[in-house]
Amino acid sequence: MPIGSLGRSKSGRHRPADEPQETTPDEELTSYLAALAPDSDNETTASGFGNAQVYQLRLQLMANEQLKELAAERQTSPQALATEWVMQRLEWEARQRGN
Repeated sequence: MPIGSLGRSKSGRHRPADEPQETTPDEELTSYLAALAPDSDNETTASGFGNAQVYQLRLQLMANEQLKELAAERQTSPQALATEWVMQRLEWEARQRGN
């Protein structure tokens, strides 16, 4: 036997099981989930990095602050800036080997 709705109506009384529930969006939850969503400038599988490897990078406090400041100046994330730098260095290393 199904159990009726256990929610309460705005008046504080239990609502009958056949009363439709409100379906208004929870703006606080929506805002919270949006804050947790990854930045749009981060690479995703949709941008062609589906087989990417994730590395954890530990920086000294001063280096981390400097990275954050430079990223903010360039209007990007520290992760995207560090990734860009690693890719540039790998390209440079490949050119050096080719000579």
